[in-house]
Amino acid sequence: SSPAIEVMTDLRRIPAATIGHDVSLAETNHSMILRSVRLLFVTDANKRVAGIVTASDLLGEKPTRVARERMMRHEELTVSDIMTATDEMDAVSLEDVLRSEVGHVVATLKACGRQHALVVEEGDGGVQAVRGIFSASQIARQMGIPLQTSEVARTFAEIEAVIAG
Repeated sequence: SSPAIEVMTDLRRIPAATIGHDVSLAETNHSMILRSVRLLFVTDANKRVAGIVTASDLLGEKPTRVARERMMRHEELTVSDIMTATDEMDAVSLEDVLRSEVGHVVATLKACGRQHALVVEEGDGGVQAVRGIFSASQIARQMGIPLQTSEVARTFAEIEAVIAG
């Protein structure tokens, strides 16, 4: 029943760990290890957030599947090839977060089958900007509870990949 804002990583207070969209997967993994993080925000050529990449993305079957689909070598893939684009991510407004409790966030992550959810706010000129992020593992650490969410397939292509895998 604690306020949800208490478990949000506020990107105004904590600098976002970022990586360029054109960085190799090996270098991205190395960057995560050095920073002791399991998620990086991926920035485009204009330094805007284009998506996220997680340790699970890097170390799971996704790179192998993408390389096979595109007939590329694993070493040729970049972060942009395996990241989750911001428009594919679940996001909640900061206004909703301010009216919510941690239990609501946990229930939402579980219902969506996601480890992360972006928090957005309206910026200058009415443009939405990423303000923060919820992480299931961070919530579990802060609350001292085990928390499991399981990733779910969102598209027929993802379902097919799971079946074929």
